[in-house]
Amino acid sequence: MKKIVIIDYGLGNLRSVQKGLEHAGATVLISSDPEEIKNADGVILPGVGAFKDAMKNVEKVRNTIDEYVASGKPMLGICLGQQMMMSTSEEGGLTEGLDLVKGQVLRFPHSDLKVPHMGWNSIKITQQHPLFEGIPDGSFVYFVHSYYVDTGGKNTLISCEYGTEFAAAVVNDTGNVIGTQFHPEKSGDVGLKMLKNFVAMC
Repeated sequence: MKKIVIIDYGLGNLRSVQKGLEHAGATVLISSDPEEIKNADGVILPGVGAFKDAMKNVEKVRNTIDEYVASGKPMLGICLGQQMMMSTSEEGGLTEGLDLVKGQVLRFPHSDLKVPHMGWNSIKITQQHPLFEGIPDGSFVYFVHSYYVDTGGKNTLISCEYGTEFAAAVVNDTGNVIGTQFHPEKSGDVGLKMLKNFVAMC
């Protein structure tokens, strides 16, 4: 069985992600141990909360994350986890991210739409990737976020519209680091299929 490590840095909805991955047939470990992270077949960077706090907390495993990514093995960032993968965020003052994917995290512009963007929204697949194999274009997934990712076309796998078009899923230049702004573990059968695809990639 594939061994997947969910990085525990003190911020994240770890149990529901763990359950989803176990349902997808993986052995799942929640850990911040550098050796366990480096030896995993796949790694999940979860996240709920504020960008600045998350970056402070993840600092202790930052070099481990860089080493893991350099190995070419797959890593999936979920929600705030995707935002942390970017170069910078303007949440709470300009803060540097992990810079695994070039781009920035911005607050939704003022409009009649409620912020946070919360609930189900349809996605537009802009590039094929193994994570989204068998996922129909226009599928609905579950979002909860006040900030969105702005990145170039080559790093955008899925876009979504909420007052402005934003990157709902991103990828690094080598294809092994993927982020989703939505929560696959809360997105029903569609999200479960994505988690199964991630396990298959590992």
